[in-house]
Amino acid sequence: MIYLNAFIFCGIICLIGQIILDNTKLTPGHITTLFVVVGAFLDSFDIYDKIVLWAGGGSLVPITSFGHLLIHGAMDTVNNFGIMGLFMGMFDLTSSGIVAAITFSFILSFIFQPRD
Repeated sequence: MIYLNAFIFCGIICLIGQIILDNTKLTPGHITTLFVVVGAFLDSFDIYDKIVLWAGGGSLVPITSFGHLLIHGAMDTVNNFGIMGLFMGMFDLTSSGIVAAITFSFILSFIFQPRD
């Protein structure tokens, strides 16, 4: 059942993104930013954690989980270090993904040629 829930959640995220893309003048960058903010907003009220329990790994794949992880790391660190924890903990949970994206982008830029 968890596979079906993961498929449904990711499908709904993609459906919402496609509807926004087709019916507005927002660019994919705007929509991506919107989904990160929505994920952060849902995590601020502990709603995204319930979605993770329901959809499992399917809720950790879409871009909404990036906003969830940003806020989740910041809130965990703020309990230990106070207000400075907001800045210290924001990238604790996302740092490995950010480093991987930068590293792979750098390596692939040597392999592939840009289009004109």
